[in-house]
Parts: sequence; structure tokens; C-alpha cells
Amino acid sequence: MENTFQNVPVIKKLKLDDIEHNSIAYRWLHIVSNGIGQPIYIPIIIAKGLKDGPTLGITAVVHGNELNGMSVIQRFFNGMELNKLSGTVVGVPVVNVPSLMNNERHFIDGQDLNRIMPGKKNGNRSEIYAHRVMERIVKHFDFLLDLHTASFGRVNSYYIRADLSSKMAYDLAYMQNPSIILNAPPTDGTLRGAASSLGIDAITVEVGDPNRFQKGMIRSSLTGVYNTLVFLKMYEDVIEHDNEEPVVCNNSYWIYTDLGGILQVHVSLSEQVYKDQKIATLRNVFGQILKEYHCPADGIVIGKSVNPISQTGSRIIHLGII
Repeated sequence: MENTFQNVPVIKKLKLDDIEHNSIAYRWLHIVSNGIGQPIYIPIIIAKGLKDGPTLGITAVVHGNELNGMSVIQRFFNGMELNKLSGTVVGVPVVNVPSLMNNERHFIDGQDLNRIMPGKKNGNRSEIYAHRVMERIVKHFDFLLDLHTASFGRVNSYYIRADLSSKMAYDLAYMQNPSIILNAPPTDGTLRGAASSLGIDAITVEVGDPNRFQKGMIRSSLTGVYNTLVFLKMYEDVIEHDNEEPVVCNNSYWIYTDLGGILQVHVSLSEQVYKDQKIATLRNVFGQILKEYHCPADGIVIGKSVNPISQTGSRIIHLGII
């Protein structure tokens, strides 16, 4: 530890052996420095139980506009009972600190942090930041729940991205009680993919909409965190199952406009849709219909656009194929 900030110790890298058993610790991790040499700190919360066990990492705000996950992590550490915990839980309520402070989704150099993982030791600004996140934090995890939301102008159902060919990823996905599970092998450049390449069992949890706190979504994801810990035998409790089974999709894709105009999407999140069903109407600025869009296949609505102002090539719905 080099010093303190706001009475919280500052560290350069995560050292879980330094954390006492049966305690919750707060740390600022000095990740990089800004243009005048001031440190940029990532907040970290560590809970270590009485007994040894695996380490579960929970990350949020890899994109600067994805706030629901931050609240999930805060509520977990404020409400969990240490005497029930075995092993260690590491919460990173804000991964992408510069973007959160700028109210931007992408990093300060315009890069998407979730497309350049694991970064580069001697790369550009975003690559170094990503590399240090992996080296100083993520590599200490055995399991990872990476919490995300939709982007600006879009909304998401509560759904999971996981490689269902992995039994552990399959089980972790079901522990979240989602509406939808999307079978998606880890993609190069994502935090989930970079963690998986290190042998960390990881899934992506999509927790609703950007730039807001949604009580229902936060509550659902918080239940998933507790279920995960109970399943991993890290927490003494019972798994809370949902009454409805999630819909499993083996593929998904976005449907886009091929004209510009004012878009109205007619379908709801998690709605099952059918081939040739009308899903959206595009009008010109005078209110005249330019085009009606129809579903190209049977499926389910994973996400959709809520921004009516749609330039040519704008998103309409994220269609999951069942």
C-alpha cells in the first residue's frame, strides 16, 4: 500500500493474501495517471470469509454508461453476511472510471474497452488500461460475473451471454434466473473472452438499460449473485429459482433500417415473434409511412431501439433465434 485516499488504502495491484479472513476491505487501485500526473483509481471491494475457498469476481461499468451493475455490487457487499461466506468475493463497481466520469460509453480515446481485452502492456491509452485491469485485478479470479447493460438509445431484456458448451458456464447462466440465455462462445476482445482464455469461468450478465438504476433489474441480478455463491458452495443459503424457465437462443442478430426516418418499434422485450410479423414502422418527418419492417424469422426480442431518430442503418431489434 502506498497511501490512502478518502481514508481508503491505495494499492498498485490486488493482493488477496493481504486481506484478513472474516472481513470486508475497500481499496483504491492506482491503474494509470491522467495528463497532469494525477492518479486514476479503480474502486475495489473484497469480502473474505472465515474459510478458504475460490474467488468470485463481479465487474461492472466496463462501459461508462452501464450503471445497474454498480448498484448490484454495492447492494451485495452492503447486505451479505460474512459468517456465511467461504472463499473470497471481489467486486469492481466501476472498471472504466474515465468513461464514467465523462458520461461516455467508450474510453477517452474512443475505444471500446470490451473489444480490446486483454490489452497490451506497451500499447495506447485504452490498451494499457485494459492490460492492467486484466493483470492487476481479473487474473486473480476463479469465476467471473461481468455485468453490462444496453447502450444509449437501446433497451435490453435481462439476459445472459455464455458458452453453453462449458458445463460451468451453463450452470452459472441458469443461476442468474434470466429471461433469455444466449449461447455465445467468448468473443475475442471482450472481458469475458479474455478471462476465459486465462481459465476463468466467465459469463456476461446483461442487466437492463443504460444510464439509469432499475430496481427490478438490480434485484434480479442481485439474486443471481447469491445463487452463484450458493451453487459454488461459497455461501450458506438456498438457491432461489424462478418460476419460468429461460428461453435459450443458439444464435442472434440485429435487424437494421435501410432508410432514414422516425422509427416506431411495435414489439416488447422478451416477446416471442414470428416470421413476417410486423415489428416496426418508419415514417418521414411529415408522418408519412416510408416502410414497415417485418421479422425475418421466428424468435424472441432480446433488445430493441428506443431512439425514434433513425439514420439509415440504425438498429431495430436484437432477435434471438430459438
